[in-house]
Amino acid sequence: MKFLAKTLLLAAAALAVPALANFGPGERVIVLNSGDGTVSIVDPIAMKEVNRIPVGKEPHHLMATPDGKELIVANAASNDLVYLDPKTGEIIRRVERISDPYQIGFSPDKKWFVAASNRLDRIDIYSNPLKLVKRIEMPKVPSHIAFDAGSTLAFVTLQESNELVAIDLATQAVKWKITVGKQPAGIWMTPDDKHLLVGNTGDKHVEVIDWRTAKVVKKLETGEGAHNFLAMGDGRHVLVSNRVSNTVTIIDQQALEVKESFKVPGGPDCMELTRDGKQLWVTSRWIRQVTVVDMGTKKVVGRIPVGKSPHGIYFASHAPRQ
Repeated sequence: MKFLAKTLLLAAAALAVPALANFGPGERVIVLNSGDGTVSIVDPIAMKEVNRIPVGKEPHHLMATPDGKELIVANAASNDLVYLDPKTGEIIRRVERISDPYQIGFSPDKKWFVAASNRLDRIDIYSNPLKLVKRIEMPKVPSHIAFDAGSTLAFVTLQESNELVAIDLATQAVKWKITVGKQPAGIWMTPDDKHLLVGNTGDKHVEVIDWRTAKVVKKLETGEGAHNFLAMGDGRHVLVSNRVSNTVTIIDQQALEVKESFKVPGGPDCMELTRDGKQLWVTSRWIRQVTVVDMGTKKVVGRIPVGKSPHGIYFASHAPRQ
């Protein structure tokens, strides 16, 4: 009887252990602290901040270079880009005179680099490498960016005018602009290149848009403050963070339906999923924390204190971006 009880206890303990994700030797998680102008360097195995590096004013978003060798941090208020080692977070170089880069993105063909300037209300189109081709004045607060697979259009949400704009990359002219929900922020192109998903931070919906007809074709109720997207790497599902309801929702991109939601505290914002799909790392914007979720159980297994207003997050061993 004692043996049986001990066996059951050990089994229960094993179930309580969070799934360990696979990270490379010495790999670090990079977290942008937009409120204090720093980058937190986190050991993903120990789940502990091991360094904090000043990078500039208001680092909000980041992305890898097309060759994956460097990580670009956009410092909106210091008007520059800082390039980091994507595995260690060490600063490699800095590019100045990039005006108010809030959100940034390369077109799929790598020919164009687009920066949304939400403080100065404009969109800047650069050729690659970083030669300004066109500056387009916009209504209030250009926010997030997406592209079609053919690199013909850039799509940008206009957060305070409740609009979505499409820009022809070849001519740098506005192709169309439509009204969407309240405070559109995050935007995502489905893997089949048919629909855009727009997170309306001012309400609780993700809008589905046929970008070829510039029409809203569906609304998905996800949670209050629907904000940012991340692919789950299986080619079918995408995550959206809901900052006000403190949840993350899984959306089926083929069926265009909500699959499930789970709790993540503190205003979940940007996300990164491990390559094996076992752990979701989320910046909890309002509580100076990165929250780690076991994707098998949908339970929080790690809470890592970082800097003020953590926003963008990256690690090299991430899941595929579709």
